[in-house]
Amino acid sequence: MELLKTLCKIHAPSGNEVLMKEFILDYVKKYSKNWKVKPKVVQGPEYQDCVMLVFGKPRTAIFAHMDSIGFTIRYDNKLEAIGGPQLKTSYTLVGEDSKGKIETKIVFDAKSDYIVCDFAREIDRGTELLFKCDFRETKEYVQSCYLDNRLGVWNALRVAETLEDGVICFSCWEEHGGGSVSYLTKYIYEKLKVKQALISDITWITDGVQHDKGVVISMRDRSIPRRSFVNKIIDLAKKSKVPFQLEIEGSGGSDGKEIQSSPYPIDWIFIGAPETDVHSPDELVYKSDIVSMVKLYQYLMKKL
Repeated sequence: MELLKTLCKIHAPSGNEVLMKEFILDYVKKYSKNWKVKPKVVQGPEYQDCVMLVFGKPRTAIFAHMDSIGFTIRYDNKLEAIGGPQLKTSYTLVGEDSKGKIETKIVFDAKSDYIVCDFAREIDRGTELLFKCDFRETKEYVQSCYLDNRLGVWNALRVAETLEDGVICFSCWEEHGGGSVSYLTKYIYEKLKVKQALISDITWITDGVQHDKGVVISMRDRSIPRRSFVNKIIDLAKKSKVPFQLEIEGSGGSDGKEIQSSPYPIDWIFIGAPETDVHSPDELVYKSDIVSMVKLYQYLMKKL
């Protein structure tokens, strides 16, 4: 869990994923020599802050978004949300501007109808503030801000250790409308002929999805993946003997939405561990569900 703890502390809100990109590049450089297959690293100005790892002869892609929700300082210490963070006055926010490090609390300003922070001085406009990381671990679960989607990134890096054929796409902006997946799908379809993708992301606990019951295969959310591909994944999951749950939702989304909106006929499905306290500093995921997530991804990347 030390890798996950490190990932959760990296400052990488939507639009400013560069530190996460640099961490992944350094991590791959340091550890890929011990992986089953050393990947080709695809990155550069034409892919902005995204990174792709190409292993062997890919048939399937894994997408994991690197960004997090958070806040941007507006004027007079007013806060504009990045994505959909939960808002509570007990939450501590951290960041840094030209004058130094910042640690502050959320405050509601009834007069202006804006949320603000209670920092003693005016913070530079455009400064990003994120939830302060308090990583907690027990025998049963891990709890922290930004398990969505640092856990999805962690899962992809763990799968990379034994991956022989596949491509891992680390994407940007997912929490705030997307925008990077379109050019990533162009690359994997036109250059690698990849026509199927798994979305390594985190979902939520609902009346039909529970902790400690296995990784979640989402049959639909706001978007609806192609049913024949969904059925294929479920059949393989049953054969794998890995514990899993099926999810049906009418809201929420992921990088799968952008894949489906692209001009490329790429099948996709969301597979991820469930959490409580979504988009808060206290996101909680059970370790048994994390284990199921890694095992199912390893199995699917071999069989698809």
